[in-house]
Amino acid sequence: MFESFTVIPSIDLKGGQVVRLLRGEMARTTIYGSDPAATARQFEAQGARMIHVVDLDGAVAGEPGNLDGIRAIRAAVGCEIDVSGGLRTIAAIRDALAAGADRVALGSIAFLNPDLLREACREFSGQVFGSIDARDGMLAIKGWVETSALTVADAAERFCRAGVAAIIYTDIARDGTQSGADVDKFVALARQAKLPVIASGGVASIDDLRTLKAHFADGVAGAISGRALYEGRFTLEAAIAAVR
Repeated sequence: MFESFTVIPSIDLKGGQVVRLLRGEMARTTIYGSDPAATARQFEAQGARMIHVVDLDGAVAGEPGNLDGIRAIRAAVGCEIDVSGGLRTIAAIRDALAAGADRVALGSIAFLNPDLLREACREFSGQVFGSIDARDGMLAIKGWVETSALTVADAAERFCRAGVAAIIYTDIARDGTQSGADVDKFVALARQAKLPVIASGGVASIDDLRTLKAHFADGVAGAISGRALYEGRFTLEAAIAAVR
């Protein structure tokens, strides 16, 4: 799946618009566009092999809220799409895959319904990522509105036992801040989980990506970038070239 370090652009959907949050706070939203399909086409044209799509409305509501946006993105691009947000039932996961997702990222159900997580990994083998969204070392759930009693290590263990294909690890304190990636956190998790880990949160420069790529052999398989791309800190094309 990850034959080389992969830079993954993010499209966060809220009310059908392309947005970014600051530290996961729904009230601190910046709108970057109203056409998710056009954004996806731009990313694919610059070389994206995978696009990370976050259904922010779904994450808060507990059920998919932007399936039309996912369908539009699927119709616009041929690269892989992974979708997260509001996927807390098998029916919701099926709906996301039917809308065009190649893979789904599940977070809250690791805490809320571990049996369903295992069922999803069996039914959709190889298509399920675990999503660890961490605040102060604890798993944040329900669109980051609540903090669970699970530590990052506990959540990783549950995902490993269930059989996820990879883990997306988001550092909420740095998400959307462009303050730099906390590389040590991502490396530690990759070494513990012995699964591909996709780093998310704080990526501010191509140097961040190069530093993360240096740990590819440790299991850091890629990095998600959002605000830095939208605000022109670097282009996706340049980022991909830098880690090639």
